[in-house]
Amino acid sequence: MKLTKLLLLVPLLSSCASNAVAGHRGDNERYYVDAPVVRVEPMYRTVRVDRPRRECWDEEVYVERPAYRSHTGTILGGIVGGVLGHQVGGSHHGLATAAGTVLGASVGRDMSARRRVDDGYYSSRERCDVRHEYTREQRNDGYRVTYAYAGREHVTITDYDPGDRIRVRVAVQPQYDY
Repeated sequence: MKLTKLLLLVPLLSSCASNAVAGHRGDNERYYVDAPVVRVEPMYRTVRVDRPRRECWDEEVYVERPAYRSHTGTILGGIVGGVLGHQVGGSHHGLATAAGTVLGASVGRDMSARRRVDDGYYSSRERCDVRHEYTREQRNDGYRVTYAYAGREHVTITDYDPGDRIRVRVAVQPQYDY
């Protein structure tokens, strides 16, 4: 019985061994070889690069100090205007008094504002802005690799420089002539 099993295993083992010697990896139609590299050409592309830069400068600004603002001129102007409107108004005392009060208050406010001393100062403040500078750069976009296999040159594109040899997958298919 053991001899029968051994006789059945011998052809199976010899088939596996012949596949391993030929470079096969579990598939009778595909295998890998290392092919010599003939030429490697880096490929470049031009990209636009944004380089933001912060620029700052000093700017002179006027700073107004909050001052005490008296309402005395407005009140006094309203009283004087109301009295004058009442005296000049004749039979329309109420309307003339109201108009005189509003007009007098406005004149009193304007006169008070003219007398006020400008109480501000100039100061230097830093202002900043971001400026964008755009430049163009050449960046590596891969490699055009020419390699030799089976007496012919072939070309492929890779992300890296493969060096002197490149691994190539070989697929074997029978050709049928019909």
